[in-house]
Amino acid sequence: MCLINFQFHDHPQYKLIVAANRDEFYKRPTASAHFWEDEPVILAGRDLQQMGTWLGVTKQGRFAALTNFRHPDHMGTGGKSRGEIVKNYLSEDLSTEEYITQLRSSKEDFVGYNVLVGSPEELFYYNNVEDTITKIEPGTYGLSNHFLNTPWPKVVKGTQNLKNYTKDTSKVDEAKLFELLLDAEESAEEELPNTGIGRELEKKLSPLFIKLPDYGTRCSTVLTIDYKNNLTFVERNYEHGILKEEKQFSFKIEN
Repeated sequence: MCLINFQFHDHPQYKLIVAANRDEFYKRPTASAHFWEDEPVILAGRDLQQMGTWLGVTKQGRFAALTNFRHPDHMGTGGKSRGEIVKNYLSEDLSTEEYITQLRSSKEDFVGYNVLVGSPEELFYYNNVEDTITKIEPGTYGLSNHFLNTPWPKVVKGTQNLKNYTKDTSKVDEAKLFELLLDAEESAEEELPNTGIGRELEKKLSPLFIKLPDYGTRCSTVLTIDYKNNLTFVERNYEHGILKEEKQFSFKIEN
């Protein structure tokens, strides 16, 4: 997952709005969003190589989403798959605070990452590079492959686009959010970050929606949870930038 834009208690109708893109190598085997057979409460896509996930929810409203952290000084050496982090949070009965404490004690087991964990009522951000925990206050946020709200062009653009759209609408149209996630414009040279991969690749990875020969945006996800606890989860899957499949799920969060 390379971009997560989200609103938390920043809209009169919705507790949580998420618009996210997952970027990955095309050859990595992946299952689209579904309720897992081995963990029936989990709704998420699945990485079939390590059997984890990058973003998901449960029938009880637990939510988690993860991005990799990309910086030349913080590449890390941990050997565990970061997809375990989201999967384990969604499948375990630990409170969010207990789970973050567990993450802190095992932070060296994983290469750098960011994770959002919580529910429509309370949401936290954790980063294992700086070992920082942030309780999310009402607002609109962006998270890519650096810290929360790092002003990379794609983060700034995605956050502002989400804010501009939701301020003028009482009911979210998922199709409109997917349109925003399709933005494939590269950033200006002078705005690019330096994450140790070279200027040419920085530029190619700068759009919200990435299309490279062997790597790019594999799926986009729009998640909304309103104040009546109605949850809508829509995922669009792409191959080389071409829409191949859409999955839609709606349910009321269980008490």
